[in-house]
Amino acid sequence: MECYGESKMIKTFRGLIADGGQDTVVLHTNDGSTGYKVVKFQLMPTTPMDTEIQAVVKIFKIQQDTVTDDVDYSDNTLLGAAIVRQTSNLLYEQTVMFDQEVFNQDIYITYEDNIASGKAMNYYLELEQVKLDLNANTVATLKNLKNLEPGG
Repeated sequence: MECYGESKMIKTFRGLIADGGQDTVVLHTNDGSTGYKVVKFQLMPTTPMDTEIQAVVKIFKIQQDTVTDDVDYSDNTLLGAAIVRQTSNLLYEQTVMFDQEVFNQDIYITYEDNIASGKAMNYYLELEQVKLDLNANTVATLKNLKNLEPGG
């Protein structure tokens, strides 16, 4: 993978995702020559310090059939996961994990609150844009195709 130029290009995305929902971050291009790496992922409940929350928000390389609060680091389609816990005594915690893998296709964000508060969650995502040479482009595209196969 080569990054052309001196400066880093950062793309930002923000959104509001419903409990049990899945958002798509559209990144694909016609030629696949633009790759991305996750730089930052932050969460904020829609009603900070007002509701009990035990939430898991995850970033995937492929669309999910079901949204759960299970986190499996051995899942090669998982790019990152964040946990938000807020209790009645106003304690707010956030933990985030990221994989530094380069991808060149759309990604998917899921949110599940196991307390079933029904409250939506705000998210903020920063991605570093990376210019892919032909070899890196081919590798990223083939990895994406492999992930789309059953059992991939």
